[in-house]
Amino acid sequence: MLFDTSPLHPTLAREVIGLRLWERQDDATVAELRALYARYGVLVFRRQALSEAELAAFCALLGPLERTVRSDWASPSVPEVTVLSNLKDGLGRAIGGLGDGELQWHSDQSYMVKPATGAALYALELPPEGGETFWVDLRAAYAGLPRQLRAKIAGKRGVFDYTKRLAGYGREADQQISEEARRQTPPVTHALVRAHPETGERSLYLDSTTTIGIDYMDTTSGLALLDEVYEAATSDEFVYAHQWQVGDLVVWDNGFTMHRRTPFDPGARRLMKRMTMNLDRYTHVLPDGKLALSEVGMPI
Repeated sequence: MLFDTSPLHPTLAREVIGLRLWERQDDATVAELRALYARYGVLVFRRQALSEAELAAFCALLGPLERTVRSDWASPSVPEVTVLSNLKDGLGRAIGGLGDGELQWHSDQSYMVKPATGAALYALELPPEGGETFWVDLRAAYAGLPRQLRAKIAGKRGVFDYTKRLAGYGREADQQISEEARRQTPPVTHALVRAHPETGERSLYLDSTTTIGIDYMDTTSGLALLDEVYEAATSDEFVYAHQWQVGDLVVWDNGFTMHRRTPFDPGARRLMKRMTMNLDRYTHVLPDGKLALSEVGMPI
């Protein structure tokens, strides 16, 4: 083995020990990391000291990098890096997005037709308490659903809308997006249950912050069914809780996980750097959305 691993959760997360990510990784190491990533969905690397260029170079080994629709949160030096922070520059302007407050269970880019499901978050400054991140394994969650609930969602597609996510952001600046970003994010639908391309293993695809209903169901019934699924899916047994340390890099797969963040003191400093990657469709569950054009059962 080229490095050691330690389980952090029965099905979901692994800590990778013994790699210096600022160094060049050989092909065998990269292949092993990709296999672990596809299997466990969340990889944790502690005590890393990475420039933005080194962070981007490592993440690109796991999948081609993507620039997100939030170009206003992009790093000025490496635009593929998204800055998540509550810090301000010398003119009092926020240097990034999602600075503080709580974030409910969500899956990144679920509001896109073809989400880039790979993500990474690198911790540079942290508040003394709060701001933990939790991930839920939506494969284990699907396997654990009551049979009747599985039957109710079979073949169903959720309707995902970025405007709902924006309205939930705590800072007014985070709620504003450019017209170009708005054009790129019309409402879409995704299947609520997906199968892994290699194993056929089923997993849920959910996002409580963007889902506004279920296609071809009236809004009230659709949201009630989704609430039932969220409650069952986010049971503690399916969840890995991460206590951040400075120098942590956590990589995750949005294709079969959701994550959330606990609130923290907005007066405390927090600085994170985030990456987005396009993952391999042969080894990862990739949501394949459609534009939400049906208008059937939409808000009444």
